Amino acid sequence: MMELKRLRHVVALADEKNFARAAERVHLSQSALSRSIQAAEAELRVQLFDRGTTEVVPTPVGSFFIARARKLLFDSNCLQRDIELYRSKQIGELAIGVGPFPAATLLPLLMPELRQDYAGVSLRVEVNNWQYLTQHLRNEELDFFVADTRDLPPDQDLDIDLLARQQGGFFVRARHPLLGKVSPQAADILDYGLASVRLPQAIRKVLAQLLGLPAGASLPVALECDDVQTLKRATLESDTILAAINAAVADEVRRGDMLPLVIPSFPAMHSEVGIVSLRGRSHSPVAQFVIRRFHELAEQHARA
Repeated sequence: MMELKRLRHVVALADEKNFARAAERVHLSQSALSRSIQAAEAELRVQLFDRGTTEVVPTPVGSFFIARARKLLFDSNCLQRDIELYRSKQIGELAIGVGPFPAATLLPLLMPELRQDYAGVSLRVEVNNWQYLTQHLRNEELDFFVADTRDLPPDQDLDIDLLARQQGGFFVRARHPLLGKVSPQAADILDYGLASVRLPQAIRKVLAQLLGLPAGASLPVALECDDVQTLKRATLESDTILAAINAAVADEVRRGDMLPLVIPSFPAMHSEVGIVSLRGRSHSPVAQFVIRRFHELAEQHARA
């Protein structure tokens, strides 16, 4: 394959029709340019130019070759430009997965920033539970995902970068019957029904024990959904009790529409959110930026 540098010499001579002007254009001496053109003709085993007394004119095969050389040079220039844009996060593609609670708390802060500052990047976001996201990550349909990582097995093909511990608890609508009770008990939750995302097994086991369920009994969840907005709507319009991280219901609590349900016998609840990637996979510049912003936003939530 002929070097791009020599292709540029051929195209310059075709444009200028004169060795002296073409040599000046490509910053070579006239003799050096002449040797480069001769080398190209020797390599191709054809004559590219007729050397006349007044002008250098492409031969028919030369015109055929020059037309294709121009396209190669154009594509090369485009590739170089696109690499520069890619490095500066102005173009590219990014596919990420986000668990229900990060989708409700971190993602709304990040997406407007990405669309405003990196509008040339094509984004795809999948919101789902960690099991679904892990499968799609392994299928290389995602660059990485952000979710609660406590149920993730310590597999050798995954890297887990912990973001933050997000505190949580139980929440009910304003004027919920339990808010008037002096000392709500864990068993009261079962009377009204529990709503939550798909909880990690460790949390399910602890909740089952605290609720006084028989050993080995599964935790009864009245409404399990990975869409936090649906869970909040059901909680606001019924007596259902929501298990969620504090940040996911911060606006509703601030407005007084939803209130924490304090159960003295319950320990503090939390979610351990991390970024999960395929081990050994290099991230694009825009992916590196998004990961850094997830860290910054998680730290802000932790301090709030």
